[in-house]
Amino acid sequence: MANITAKMVADLRAQTGAGMMDCKKALAETGGNLEEAVDYLRKKGLSAAAKKSGRVAAEGMIAAAGEGNRGVIVEVNAETDFVAKNDKFQQFAAGVAQAILDSDAADVEALKEAPFPGTGRNVAEELTHQIATIGENMNIRRFARFEIPSGVVASYIHAGGKIGVLVEFETSKADDERVSSLARQLAMHVAAANPQYLQREEVPAEVVDREKDIMRVKARESGKPDNIIDKIIDGQVNKFFGEICLLEQAFVIDPDQRVGKVVDALGKEVAGEVKLTRYARFQLGEGLEKKEDDFAAEVASLTK
Repeated sequence: MANITAKMVADLRAQTGAGMMDCKKALAETGGNLEEAVDYLRKKGLSAAAKKSGRVAAEGMIAAAGEGNRGVIVEVNAETDFVAKNDKFQQFAAGVAQAILDSDAADVEALKEAPFPGTGRNVAEELTHQIATIGENMNIRRFARFEIPSGVVASYIHAGGKIGVLVEFETSKADDERVSSLARQLAMHVAAANPQYLQREEVPAEVVDREKDIMRVKARESGKPDNIIDKIIDGQVNKFFGEICLLEQAFVIDPDQRVGKVVDALGKEVAGEVKLTRYARFQLGEGLEKKEDDFAAEVASLTK
């Protein structure tokens, strides 16, 4: 039997939101395999993992820069929420976003060599300066940059920097205000709806097969006959795509319309093709862990 540790229980609970005892049982049933334990809890109806984006652990903010056919978003982390609300920190994050826009840096390490606006220092030197000035460790974690020769890039920052989004339209009608308006609305949609893919063709086959397996188990446990289970699954798979694929999601501003149809309708309205080509969504701290505290001790007794 696998040795189920407190950290394993805590990690599974963080991913699924299920109770600690349910997490412990799921890990025991799956030999300590975290991914299989997530599926076990979902099959039992004890997890909403497919719709969770993960618990935010790090502090800091997402900042944006750009206009027209260019835009960037960047995540800058700090140790405390208090510093994240500091004007100096926010100005630094905005400067980092502008430095990304002004450079051709492909990643964070290359970005550190780029000039920081208005200081005479590069980004790495300015980061060191800000750490010394503010008195707290800070980090530039990641960024996304979009630039399209013929089109529009829109950004949206939600909740003071907790979520940042870029949306890119390819179109010859970039000067039409209706195009830039919908791009901004879709950036807000992405922030709210958190799609995982642009379209269903991008969803890996193993992800679809995994969902079908979960659907099949649930259908059988509910007493559905085998001869209609496949039809039920076909309908549920389409619903699944409608939840995770941006072009198939219900538009948050008009839920009766799918995003792809809204974009197509705009093309007809402006008499030119409008294509939603890509998006990026950053949520502050996703995938990062807080420093461990008494929570591990809380679950330790349950794993003995």
